[in-house]
Amino acid sequence: MPKPHLALLAGLLVAFGVHFFSDHIDPYHLDVLIGVGINIILAVSLNLVNGYTGQFSLGHAGFMSVGAYLAAAVTLFLGPRLLGEDGGTLWQQSLLFLGALIVGGLAAAFTGLLVGVPSLRLRGDYLALVTLGFGEIIRVVFQNVEVLGGALGLNGIPPYTTIFWVLAFVAITLFVVACLVTSTYGRGFLATHDDEVAAEAVGLNTTRYKIVAFVVGAFFAGIAGGLYGHFKMTITPTGFDFTKSIEIVVMVILGGMGNTLGVVLAAALLTLLPEVLRPVAEYRMVIYSFLLIVLMLARPQGLFNLRYSLGRRNKTAP
Repeated sequence: MPKPHLALLAGLLVAFGVHFFSDHIDPYHLDVLIGVGINIILAVSLNLVNGYTGQFSLGHAGFMSVGAYLAAAVTLFLGPRLLGEDGGTLWQQSLLFLGALIVGGLAAAFTGLLVGVPSLRLRGDYLALVTLGFGEIIRVVFQNVEVLGGALGLNGIPPYTTIFWVLAFVAITLFVVACLVTSTYGRGFLATHDDEVAAEAVGLNTTRYKIVAFVVGAFFAGIAGGLYGHFKMTITPTGFDFTKSIEIVVMVILGGMGNTLGVVLAAALLTLLPEVLRPVAEYRMVIYSFLLIVLMLARPQGLFNLRYSLGRRNKTAP
């Protein structure tokens, strides 16, 4: 069995194991672990775009919001009709939730395709501006759709998100990304990242590779949004603003662009750090911001970019 498939199997077994013993885990620690998992999905999916293909997207929170709202709409509006007045069995609720997550992910992927086809022909700062504008447009749209709660958002979302679902989708996200970057698509991603002009000169359709990365990244951002909505049980348009996109970008940069393991560790670190600083609540965000600046200055190529560290060590070796 190939290594990615073994890793996926191991990840799913871990998800089952942690879920089985979740009753013995402190609820606060369980909530933090769920938050870590959701951020890992977001960061790894954005790393596919910003890290592997070398683009710069600032609209990941927009795709997350599409997934969150569409998944919540399925469970809120279709759930009672499908499950009946008694709420259905646990298996029925699980199937409904899985279907809702897939609907949210596909809606986000389709939105990514609509945005990606015209915008990914742009490069650098222009692409960043377009994706930033998209994220704000999506937020304003949800803010004005009364069926989805308008500015007040959606409340009363069923609490279907458990540690099993989060860890399972973390494993699936890592599996899909690993399979992509080790395939011919991965070589196309790296060629686009290293020199887009040269890649096009030898016949590569760089736009196609960028769109594939963009759509796959948007799909998993939508999945993360669905998990987030059914974890918090309430979502508002302001929860998916520009600040949220920047948080995800920082995780990717701090972990090392194009370094999946580094991005996973950075997402975990930046999710846990505010929780560790809770005892100094008044100064928490000041300390958090200061530490973030220091880390970025000390490790501009990424805190966990091992390839960069080894490269520097080899250059300085006699």
